[in-house]
Amino acid sequence: MANNSAQIKALIQSNGPTIDVKRIVSKYLFHWPLFLIGIVVALAAGFAYLKLTKPVYQIKASLIINNDKKTPDQKTALQEIDLINSNKSVENEVEVLKSNQLIKKVVEDLELWISYQKKTKLNSTDLYKASPVKLILLSATRNYKNPDINIIVKDKSSFYIKTPSGGQQELSFNNTYTNSFGDWKLEPTKDVLKYSGSLIKISVADPDGVAAGYQKAIDVSLPNKLTSTIVLAINDNVAERGKDILNQLLTNYKQLGTIARNKETENTIKFLDQRVASLSRQLNSAEQGIEGFKSSRGLTDLTSDSKISLENMQSNTNRLNDVNIQLNVLENIERKINSPQGLDKTTAVLGVTDPTLTNLIGRLSDLQLQRERLLATTPETNPDFEPINRQITITKSAIKENVKTLKQSLVSTQENLKSYNSGFESSIKDIPTAERQYGSKTRQKSIIENLYTYLLQKREELSVKYASELADDHVVDNAYIEAVKRPTAPITLGVAFLLGILLPAGLIYTRNSLNDTITDVQEIKDALNLPIIGQLQYEEPDNELIITKAGTNALSEQFKALRINLNYNLGNKPGSVTLLTSSISGEGKSFIGRHLSVALAYSGKKTVVLEMDMRKPQISKLFNLESEHAGISDYLNGDARLNQIIRDSGIVPNLHVISCGKIVDNPSELLEKDELRSLIETLRGMYDCVILDSPAAHLVPDAMVMFSYADIILYVIRQGYTKIEELDFIQDIIQQKQLSNINIIFNGIKRIQYGYGYSYNNNYYTDNKKSRKQNSVFTDFSSRF
Repeated sequence: MANNSAQIKALIQSNGPTIDVKRIVSKYLFHWPLFLIGIVVALAAGFAYLKLTKPVYQIKASLIINNDKKTPDQKTALQEIDLINSNKSVENEVEVLKSNQLIKKVVEDLELWISYQKKTKLNSTDLYKASPVKLILLSATRNYKNPDINIIVKDKSSFYIKTPSGGQQELSFNNTYTNSFGDWKLEPTKDVLKYSGSLIKISVADPDGVAAGYQKAIDVSLPNKLTSTIVLAINDNVAERGKDILNQLLTNYKQLGTIARNKETENTIKFLDQRVASLSRQLNSAEQGIEGFKSSRGLTDLTSDSKISLENMQSNTNRLNDVNIQLNVLENIERKINSPQGLDKTTAVLGVTDPTLTNLIGRLSDLQLQRERLLATTPETNPDFEPINRQITITKSAIKENVKTLKQSLVSTQENLKSYNSGFESSIKDIPTAERQYGSKTRQKSIIENLYTYLLQKREELSVKYASELADDHVVDNAYIEAVKRPTAPITLGVAFLLGILLPAGLIYTRNSLNDTITDVQEIKDALNLPIIGQLQYEEPDNELIITKAGTNALSEQFKALRINLNYNLGNKPGSVTLLTSSISGEGKSFIGRHLSVALAYSGKKTVVLEMDMRKPQISKLFNLESEHAGISDYLNGDARLNQIIRDSGIVPNLHVISCGKIVDNPSELLEKDELRSLIETLRGMYDCVILDSPAAHLVPDAMVMFSYADIILYVIRQGYTKIEELDFIQDIIQQKQLSNINIIFNGIKRIQYGYGYSYNNNYYTDNKKSRKQNSVFTDFSSRF
C-alpha cells in the first residue's frame, strides 16, 4: 500500500495541469443564449449609434505672417530710420491667435454662448443659423446655473415655455421676461413657422467658459518651421459654425494687427508734428534775424577774397552742421533713454551713420513691440515678462554706452572744425565784423532749415502710409472642410459584434472566477490523481426512491453504472466493506448510500447499510425507519445484541439497515472500540456487501477511524457545493493516511450544464415522463444563463 501511495504522490507532483481548449470552449458555448442576447443587443446598439451619431467636420484655414526682412534697396526711407519695425515672430503670432481675448471676441461676435437645438425623443439637432427664434439678452446677471429655456413654437406671435413643475405657459414674442441669467426676450425669425409645434431648447452659457472651451478646441499650429504659414483647425459637428469661427478669428486677428500698427503710426506722426512745429518757429526767427541784420547794415555782396574764404568756411561749416545734427540726435536719444518714459519706438537716428547704434535701437524697438503684444494677452506680472524685460535693460545700457562713445568722437570732431573756422576767420580778419556776423546767422539758419526739411519729408511719408495702411498678413485659405469624421458601418458593427461576444465571455469568466466551488470533473482530475468511479446527476431533494427494479431513468442507470464499477474494483469479493464519506455535510453521501445499497440488493447481493454518522444520522430517515430503534451505539455499549439491531429495509428482501442507535456524547471514542471491528468482521461473513455511511471527514475525525475497516472508500464531491479547497484536504488524507483505495463520486451534476447529463441520455433506452418534465426546453434554456 505504501508503494502504491508513493507512486500516486509522484504522479500528482509530476503531472502539471494541462489546458483543455475544447473543454474551455464547451464551457462558454454552453451559455450560448447569453452570447446570442449579447450579440443582438450590441448590434442593436451599433445600429443605433450609426443612426444617431452626428458626423464631425474637420475645418481648417491658413494664414501667412509677413516677417520678411527687406534688403537695403527695398527699404523705404521710413524703414531706414527705424521709426516703425514691422518684423514679427511667427511663434508669438501663434500665441496671439490662441489668446483668450481674441477667441472671446469671436464668441461674442458670433453669439456662440447661445445655442439652439430641436429636441426629439431620440436625439437633438443643432439649429445654428436656422433657429425659429433669436434670444436677445437685455441685461445679464452672469448667473448661469439654470440657463436652459425650453419652448414650443405656437405661431408667429407666441410660444409655450416649459415650467419647472413640468407644465407649460403661453408667452408672446418680443415681450421682456426675467429668469436666473437676466432680462431677455425672444424674436421670431423667418423660419419660425417651419418649427411650429417643435420643442426648441435654448441654452445660455457663460461667455468666458465658452471661450475657454473653444480655446482648447481650436488648434493653431506651425506645420513647417522654415515657413511663416500658420494653420488653424477645429472639429465641429456643424460645418458652417466651424467655418464661421475660423473666418471670424482670422478677421479679428487682422483687425487687431491693423489697429496696433495705426496706433504706432499715429504716435510717430504726433512726435514729428511737434518737432516740425518747433523747428518752423526757429527757422522763422533765424530768417527774420538775417533780414533785420542786412537791412540795418546795408549788406549787398562780398568781395572776391571774401568769397573764397567764405566758401572754404562754408564747406567747413557744412561739415560742422552734420556733426551738430548728429550731436543733436545723440543728445535727444540720451535724454529720452535717461527719462522715466525711456526710449520709445518713435525715436529716430536721423543722420547718425553708426550701424551699431542703428541696430541697437532697432533691437530695442523689436523687444518693446514684442512686450506690447505679449501684454495684450498676458498680465504684466506673468513670469514670461522677465526674459524680455531683462533684454530691454541690457539693450538700453548698450545704447547709452554707444551714445557716450559717439558723442566723445563727435565733440572732438566739432572742436577741430571750430578750430579750422577760427583759422579761416583770422585769414579774413579784414572782412568787416558785420559780414562775419552775417555768416554766423546764415549758418544757424542752414542748420535749422536742413533739419526742418528732413523731418517734414518723413512726416509726409508716414501720412501716406497711414492713409493706405493694409494688413501685413494675408489669408492663404479661408475656412474649408478638410475631412468628415463619421463612424463607418463595418467597423462599428464589427466592434459591436466583438463586444457582444467579449462582454458575456467576461461575465462568465468573472462569475466562474468568483465561484470557489467545484463545477467541473476536470478540476478534480487536475488536482487529484484519483479514479472517478461514478458521476451522478442532480436530483431535487425528496424521499422518493429513484431506483426501481425495472426503472431505466437516467439516475437509475448511473447508479447501476456505479454498482458495476464498484464490483469491478472489489473483484466481486464477498463480504466487501465500502465506506461512504465526504468533506462536509450536504454533499449527498447518505443519499448515495441508500440508492447504492438498493442497486446492489437488486443485483442479488445480500447487503447491509450501517448508519455510522452518530452526530447527524440520515439513513433511517431515508429508509423511513424509526430512529429510536436500537442500533450501533447500543451494540457497542453492550445494551443490545446483533440480531436486535439489524432491520429489514422494507424495499428489497435481501437489504438490511443498522441505524446509529441512541445519540451519544462521545461518538469518536465509541467508534474506536474493538467491538466495532468485531461487528464489521461479523457482518463480512453474513453479507456480500457492507456499506458504511460515515460522517463528513473534514468536520469530525469519526470517518478516519473507520478508514482501516474499508476495502474501498467512496469520497463524495458535489458539483457547485464542495469548495475547491477541499481537494487539498483530500490530498492531505492520501498523504497522511497512506491510503490507496479512495475513489471519487462526482455528485449533483446538473443536467446539460458543461455537457454533463446530455451524454447520458444518448445511452438510455427509455426515459420516464418525470425526466422529460425536469429537462423541458424552458429548463434547458434558462439553465444556460
